[in-house]
Amino acid sequence: MAEPVRNYQTRAVPGVGVDAAIDQGLRAYMIKVYNLMGLGLLITGLVAVGTIMLATTTDPASAVATLPNGDMLTSFGYAIFGSPLKWLVIFAPLAAVLFLSFRVQSMSVSAAQTTFWVYAGLVGLSLSSIFLVYTTASISQTFFATAAAFGGLSLYGYTTKRDLSGLGSFLIMGVVGLIIASVINIFLQSSALTFAVSAIGVLVFAGLTAYDTQNIKEMYFEGDETDVAGRKAIMGALRLYLDFINLFMFLLQFMGDRR
Repeated sequence: MAEPVRNYQTRAVPGVGVDAAIDQGLRAYMIKVYNLMGLGLLITGLVAVGTIMLATTTDPASAVATLPNGDMLTSFGYAIFGSPLKWLVIFAPLAAVLFLSFRVQSMSVSAAQTTFWVYAGLVGLSLSSIFLVYTTASISQTFFATAAAFGGLSLYGYTTKRDLSGLGSFLIMGVVGLIIASVINIFLQSSALTFAVSAIGVLVFAGLTAYDTQNIKEMYFEGDETDVAGRKAIMGALRLYLDFINLFMFLLQFMGDRR
């Protein structure tokens, strides 16, 4: 899903050893990227929590359906989790991210940023279903574990003198392999394949976090016009956002306690 983002045309600065303490422009650029990503995650979290609160109830009189685990769904919950509308909820984020990835160069910064917020909200709507599968405590624990891992990996990607560009094609092939294996497992329902996909997924998106951070850093060019720099920051934030969300979901399959 992140692949179209990588086709975004930028002017790269050769080398990876830029000193952020000296280059104030680079530091401001990276702070903007992280702030945009963080706000995107906040929107996703708020929408997910708000959705599950509206979708479930403890009042039998308000419930229109009861799940095997005992959760009772409201009419809204049944619509987004049990009716054909669920397919719109599932695929709407994909449509939004593809739209942003392919149209960003012709969009204004404000329009691109708004599209990113909309995408983050749609992801929150889609991910709200994890509260029906995993306990709230394990979801919280996995989130903080993901945040710690992501922070360390991104810091490594930002500070390392090692050129990580050689990992790019390998990691993208890994993402493609994960997608294919996940589709196959829809039919096989193999627990062993599920475990393998989850383990490989954690490794792939851990690598992508470091790789993308370094690549986003190299996208910075102090001579960029304001609009160009703004669009670069948004697309950089989107890439890191995707890395975080995918890392979180794969870790949740290991750390999550099912209800």
